[in-house]
Formats: sequence, C-alpha cells, structure tokens
Amino acid sequence: MLRLALELMHSKQVTVVDYGVGNLLSVKRSLENQGAQVVVTSDPKNIRCAQKLVLPGVGAFPRAVRALQELELVEAIKEFASKQRPLLAICLGMQLLMEIGEEFVETEGLGLVPGRVVELPRRTQDGEILRIPHIGWNHLFPDQDPSDWKNSILRDLEVGDAVYFVHSFMVKPEKKEDVIASVRYGDYDIPAVISSNQITGCQFHPEKSGLVGLKIIGNFVSQ
Repeated sequence: MLRLALELMHSKQVTVVDYGVGNLLSVKRSLENQGAQVVVTSDPKNIRCAQKLVLPGVGAFPRAVRALQELELVEAIKEFASKQRPLLAICLGMQLLMEIGEEFVETEGLGLVPGRVVELPRRTQDGEILRIPHIGWNHLFPDQDPSDWKNSILRDLEVGDAVYFVHSFMVKPEKKEDVIASVRYGDYDIPAVISSNQITGCQFHPEKSGLVGLKIIGNFVSQ
C-alpha cells in the first residue's frame, strides 16, 4: 500500500518552467486544484528529471527564447522531451515548440514540433478587418477525426466547449495530423491544440478557461 501511495504521489508531480515569461501563479493554482504537487523552477537539473512539465508563456517570441537561452533551459527542455514524458505548453509556450517564430525577426524555437509561428490573419478573405490580438472565448472543434480527442488532454470535452484566448500569432505545423483542435476566427481555422507524441500545446489559457480549462488541466495531471 505504501509503495502504491508513493507511486501515485510521484505520478502527480508537475514541474512548471519559470523563465520570467508567464502567469506562473494562476498556472500553479490550477494544477494544484487538480491534485498536482507543483514545483516551479528555473533549474535545468529539475527540468531534466521532471515527471511532467508545463511550459507557460506570454509576450514576444524572441524575448522568450532569449530568456530560455540565458537560463540554459533550451537543452534541458529538449532533453526532457526526448524521454517521452508528458509536456504541456501554454499560449506562447505552445509557439515555442515550433522550429521558427516570425514575430519581429525570425527566431529559432525549440524545434520539438515541425512548423512555424506566423502572424494571425488581419483580414477575412472578403477583406473584413479582424481584430488583433484575438482576445476572448472561442469554441473548440476537432481538426481531423473527433476520436483524436479520446487519448488526449481533450478527452471528455464536448465539441463546442469554449476556452479563453489572448494572442496575435499562431502556430502553423508542417503535419496536419499534429493539430487536434481548432477554433474559427473570421473565416480561418486557427490551431488551438497540437499533439505530438507526449507533447501537447494549447494556444489558449486553460488556467483562465473556467471549468473546461480545469478539466483539461486535470486530464494532463492524470496522464
């Protein structure tokens, strides 16, 4: 029984990357709400040996990459990902998973998911102006096969569940199958959730998305 209890405790340990770019407190609280034991750290050693890792982020892509580099976290995150352990990247964190970001100047990302980060469309295909940044609630729908959600952090969600966005750039993965959920913005489909092996990215903020967001966080904690 003691061994089982220790294994359960170990399985709910979540490490949050602190690199000065992200709403760490709200992310930490949402994880704890779902039963996680949370460690917030900027120590590469802690990141390499984490059981589950969360990469949050708000702000500009180049500044975030520079912060990761200065703290010697780029290789630590890549090493963690190579171990096939669960990684959840949120908002800018999701964009950092890509190979290249186009914000201000082309900047190399973590390269964990093939693709680029590009600016959101500023006009619909009919020329109507779209508000940038995209701020507010939007409804998730499956990008490919709805059954893709069953084995992801979106399991038990309903098509059309709403989550909260704040962003001016979007990911553009090379592989369509890496996108498991999108939202409609103007007349464009914008990737909202990507999944590749044990790596998941959410363009929205689950920690700000009410009960739906907490369900997503809980699904990650229980992976």
